[in-house]
Amino acid sequence: MNKDNLIEFLIEAKKNTYASSTGKVSSSRPNSYDLEFNLGELKYIDSYLGTHLFTGEEAIWNELKPVWSMNYTGRVLNEDKFSSDFLKKSLMEPTCLYPYRGKPIFKDGEYTYVMEVTGDFSWFVGREVIFFKDELIYELNFHGGLVLDKHFD
Repeated sequence: MNKDNLIEFLIEAKKNTYASSTGKVSSSRPNSYDLEFNLGELKYIDSYLGTHLFTGEEAIWNELKPVWSMNYTGRVLNEDKFSSDFLKKSLMEPTCLYPYRGKPIFKDGEYTYVMEVTGDFSWFVGREVIFFKDELIYELNFHGGLVLDKHFD
């Protein structure tokens, strides 16, 4: 499986889980929120804890072997102004260059989504924020990359 195929799959998985409010499956851990998308031998799972202060992991498996993962942690800073609908709209816009979350800048009305990342699909670290007018109301940090499962012993 090449990197480009994994990126295309990740984009489809993201559009068919949290961003579209679909793909919910049973909790894999106590009180976790789990979302899943499958296509052929590829499986994507997003599992997170919490909603206003939250942490989670997205991962891809090829033939049940882990091949890519991203961890994230975030928080809503102003729940009166935060819009989960706006966040989901932002996350429907991943691109091949930026498959991690949404595209670098997305605006809708008085909301602005900004995502910055260093690295590439193989090894990266990034941050996304949402502003309502000029006020920072949401922030999330993420990091991840390819997974290689070779034991040292």
